[in-house]
Amino acid sequence: MNLEYNAKKIEAQAQKYWQENNSFKVIEDDTKEKFYCLSMFPYPSGRLHMGHVRNYSIGDVISRYQKMQGKNVLQPIGWDGFGLPAENAALKNKVPPAQWTYKNIDYMKNQLSQLGFGYDWSRELATCHPKYYRWEQWLFVKLFKKNLVYKKKSIVNWDPVDKTVLANEQVIDGRGWRSNALIEQKEISQWFMRITNYADELLNDLDKLDGWPNAVKAMQKNWIGKSIGLEIGFIREGGDAISVYTTRPDTLMGVTYLAIAAEHPLALNAGKNNTVVQAFIDECKTMETSEAAIKTMEKKGINSGLKCMHPVTGEAVPIWIANFVLMEYGTGAVMSVPAHDERDYEFAKKYNINIKQVINEDQNIDKCAITDKGILFNSGEFNGLNFDQAFRAIVKTIEDKGLGSKKTNYRLRDWGVSRQRYWGCPIPIINCPSCGSVAVEESNLPVILPEEVVFSGVGSPIKKMPEFYQVTCPKCGDAAMRETDTFDTFFESSWYFARYTCKDNSEVMLDERTNYWLGEGGVDQYIGGIEHAILHLLYARFFNKLLRDEGLVKNDEPFKNLLTQGMVLKDGFKMSKSKGNTVDPQEMIAKYGADTVRLFILFAAPPTQDLEWNYSGLEGVYRFINKVYRLALYFIKDKENNTVGSLDNLNKQQKNIRFKAHQILNKVTDNMQNRHLFNTVIAALMELNNTLSKFTNTTDTSMAVREESLHILLKALSPIAPHICHYLWQELGNTHAIINEPWPIVDESALVQDKVQIIVQVDGKLRTKLTLSADTDKAQIKSKALANDNVVKFTKNRTVIKVIVVPNKLINIVTR
Repeated sequence: MNLEYNAKKIEAQAQKYWQENNSFKVIEDDTKEKFYCLSMFPYPSGRLHMGHVRNYSIGDVISRYQKMQGKNVLQPIGWDGFGLPAENAALKNKVPPAQWTYKNIDYMKNQLSQLGFGYDWSRELATCHPKYYRWEQWLFVKLFKKNLVYKKKSIVNWDPVDKTVLANEQVIDGRGWRSNALIEQKEISQWFMRITNYADELLNDLDKLDGWPNAVKAMQKNWIGKSIGLEIGFIREGGDAISVYTTRPDTLMGVTYLAIAAEHPLALNAGKNNTVVQAFIDECKTMETSEAAIKTMEKKGINSGLKCMHPVTGEAVPIWIANFVLMEYGTGAVMSVPAHDERDYEFAKKYNINIKQVINEDQNIDKCAITDKGILFNSGEFNGLNFDQAFRAIVKTIEDKGLGSKKTNYRLRDWGVSRQRYWGCPIPIINCPSCGSVAVEESNLPVILPEEVVFSGVGSPIKKMPEFYQVTCPKCGDAAMRETDTFDTFFESSWYFARYTCKDNSEVMLDERTNYWLGEGGVDQYIGGIEHAILHLLYARFFNKLLRDEGLVKNDEPFKNLLTQGMVLKDGFKMSKSKGNTVDPQEMIAKYGADTVRLFILFAAPPTQDLEWNYSGLEGVYRFINKVYRLALYFIKDKENNTVGSLDNLNKQQKNIRFKAHQILNKVTDNMQNRHLFNTVIAALMELNNTLSKFTNTTDTSMAVREESLHILLKALSPIAPHICHYLWQELGNTHAIINEPWPIVDESALVQDKVQIIVQVDGKLRTKLTLSADTDKAQIKSKALANDNVVKFTKNRTVIKVIVVPNKLINIVTR
């Protein structure tokens, strides 16, 4: 018998068994309860990092546990194949993005297999493959015909060197993150999806998501940003009214200026006649436009020289052009009330604009704005009104004047899905000079992205390929141009969860198997980082509703339960190559084995909290695995020379061991099923292992207790460290693989004790422990506790006002 734990050999054997026996391949089975467990799929960047290992270990434990519960478990995996990193790698390595991506997929697939994740590899997909993206093109055509997608001009961050649009996050201090060129605000035609048509449903259905973290739901609610306010027209002499929207009509009488965006038509017109104004507009074209950047940047502006009339008083109100107002948001104009808005206050102080206080007369605005709601003053006919009263009264006044109306608004904007990049799914539209935008006919889908390209990084290669973009119009037959923009990569990741269910169907996007796996509630358990709380998860919810309205799915929401795991840190920081604090999973697997890496990543912290990488902790769980290995082999050796009897007629020691085993099983089951606290599961199993290692009796009944307890340990550990448990289960002589075994059942009779230990507290502090018969009633427990010498010492000269008894656990004596 070899007592030397050989992780490499044991893990290879287990993985070979799972592969040969298709242990994780599933089909639809109406006789079983289904369970669909999904972890957010990886971008094929080249190598797994520890964040991947944590994410996929959590998903695998949940999947294996649910399989042991007798459920029909689907756990698929795939690749989020499109994206900018492939283009950057293509430039660096002088290979086409497709070649780099597919090579990485092959390498990372091998890494995932080495970690023993129980995936149904027959369902593997890559979003960059035409067999996948043809169906999102098909859906886009359907939505185009229903007017749920449209094209309009939009302001974007344009890199004049790379000749591409950059996301806000790729603009650093006003320059392109790669080219370092000054970024321009450029207006170009973009495709949009009408997500705002679903704003109310996306908001209201958050209440259905009981299995989601409240923090994620709050972030989505804020992002959708439903508000009720007043849309007001500020009249200009000889011109159209300037429309603004406010959720604080009560502050209307404190408006001292209007602020408009640099792209606003009034601003552009003012710039034609004023070089100073035009220079400011040009400066605004190079600024960052992300919310975070606008919130922190210096607030700048210039007086346009234009004025409008206050809708109530008729007083002249100056119009300023400000860098914190964006044309893309709302009307491109805001009413500014410096006395009651911090940003407006800062701007007014800087440019010596009048500040008029109209709320909370008893508070002072010398140092800051007063943003609290309160009683109006200095507001003419509205003096003395509170917020609600003023809201109603001012809305009525504006409506009566025909200058505006009450309106529900949303922070959410339609989703711009165009990207002026190459490595993405082609948008299935043909642009015809006569017919406009025309959808590609379904029979001509997919529009395949050419993969063998020369990628220079300057513009998209397909924009330089006439053989790709030169086509005839399906409507009129005239010469036309194929759309050369590609989809935002969030497009692919918004519906992949559904395609896993019928990946092999080349005839339809989704089939009846989709409704089997998604059911009424969607994916049963979804796992991923909280950084995806808004965009990915919101877009996936939106897509699910689009699929439902096309009759392709029945469920309203894509993910029934959501677990957002914390980050993996090293030296207090998120692991990154730039910080030099990464840990290569491959090296750790080679040194300690996959089970050890999985155990540590799950033991070091609860799943939802950040985890600090610790080599001594890794060594600790490696020692634990070795102890489990030796415990099982010592039992096997004892079994060769001794008989395993029954669990009848146990002595006190044997009963105590059984009690411990089933007590821990009860705790472990609760944490696996209801809390996903795998760290406490592992801690409990370590405790059980320690208990069993000290119990080496070889009588018939002792061997029976040891065998039962060892079975509990291995079964409960198998979702977390599946390789060693597979191996030891076979070594114990079991005919079925542990992956096909049911989860152990707690024997309630084993939890019945003759004697129990009761904690005795005085005013919440531990003073003694009592060992009593399990059937001792509350009156006897109280009497014995109060008579105990240690208790008397702390109750003497005090009055006992209450005695709280928790049977068989605790008694707390409250004094004064």
